[in-house]
Amino acid sequence: MTSPGTRADAEAEDLDVEEALALVKENPGPVHRGPAHPDRDGHGTPAPHNPADAHHRATPWPEARATAERAARTAARAARRTPVAVPLDAALGLTLAAPLAALTDLPSFDTSAMDGWALAGPGPWEVRDEGVLAGHAEPAPLTDGEAVRIATGARIPADTTAVLRTEHGRTDEHGRLHPTREVGHGQDIRPRGQECRSGDQLLPVGTLATPAVLGLAAAAGYDTLTAVPRPRVDVLVLGDELLTEGLPHDGLIRDALGPMLPPWLRALGAEVRAVRRIGDDARALHRAVTASDADLIVTTGGTAAGPVDHVHPTLRRIGAELLVDGVEVRPGHPMLLARLKDDQHLVGLPGNPLAAVSGLLTLAEPLLRTLAARPAPEPYTLPLRDAVQGHPYDTRLVPVVLRDEGAVPLHYNGPAMLRGVAAADALAVVPPGGARSGQEAELLDLPWAAGGIGVCFT
Repeated sequence: MTSPGTRADAEAEDLDVEEALALVKENPGPVHRGPAHPDRDGHGTPAPHNPADAHHRATPWPEARATAERAARTAARAARRTPVAVPLDAALGLTLAAPLAALTDLPSFDTSAMDGWALAGPGPWEVRDEGVLAGHAEPAPLTDGEAVRIATGARIPADTTAVLRTEHGRTDEHGRLHPTREVGHGQDIRPRGQECRSGDQLLPVGTLATPAVLGLAAAAGYDTLTAVPRPRVDVLVLGDELLTEGLPHDGLIRDALGPMLPPWLRALGAEVRAVRRIGDDARALHRAVTASDADLIVTTGGTAAGPVDHVHPTLRRIGAELLVDGVEVRPGHPMLLARLKDDQHLVGLPGNPLAAVSGLLTLAEPLLRTLAARPAPEPYTLPLRDAVQGHPYDTRLVPVVLRDEGAVPLHYNGPAMLRGVAAADALAVVPPGGARSGQEAELLDLPWAAGGIGVCFT
């Protein structure tokens, strides 16, 4: 992260994610390499633009996202990452790498669907003194004309013909039970195997482990799930001007990205292994990048061409392949994506906070989602309540809240600002030239605001 105005705004058995999970399809397209726009100042101000300029190498925003997905698929094939057995309490948000087949009948025995009486034959019925509770051993069989108190979920006694709900029965002065409405055979009994039989496939490979999936897995007899492992991420926070506590002073500012990136990356399905503060130290950055064995390294700041912007020189030094070097998006133009090894990538985020968010959603999200074999979100649009000014040539990502009338653009949406996105439900994708009031805009949901499960990741 950098101070506004001081630095450019700145992918069991071996698994082939693409083949085993079939969640994404190959989408070949051009890969852009080379320097970022020389005509951008990194702070949201366009310089004179010539579309025919041979040095205009920044990648269009949709292409940048597609490039990140392709890179992740290539990395997943190269790594051949092995599925992992994960305890249920740690599997939220993972993708199933094996079908979920029932290990037992559900229910595994006939159970009562209601509190009431288990009945045998026609009434009235003599009621046993003892009742039947859930979790207890199999009760003694009933005989015709006999009833027994039973709790919801308790095992049905043999020869039971129906369950009479508590509110549908009454006892007379002799203690005999009478129904207050007609009783049907099998009423309020959940028969064994009603939901599934042992061996039935409940969920296919590629299913996202939601809270309901975890509950179903537990009910079906599982203690662990076979899942695609989370992509491992190391975060490198660059900048000598950053404080980790207290108020800004003497030209120093608080680091907003160090606290923000790890939970956001976890929400995107990653395992964040380390957050290291490097400062503006080229040698330290080189050591940190070359020592990491993470699937993805995320850096903050230093992606432009200033005197202390060390990301590009470091990538050149280690022979990395630039897949995306600048994106036609505001904020966040100086973001980049590099392939360090066949199975390792680096996403360089701009230092300004909202620009870094733009980089997360443009490059890190599709890469991590594909590595984790999570399904791509279904694209959707909503009308903008208010007109949004656009950049002449680049896509804009603007924080919005979702209301009945559509997407409401928020103020405080400059590259160095987090106030808008902190209140947002989504980012609106505004095409070059802007959007008028009522115009449909594509939306990128924020994981915690979309009713998603990412916010629960640990």
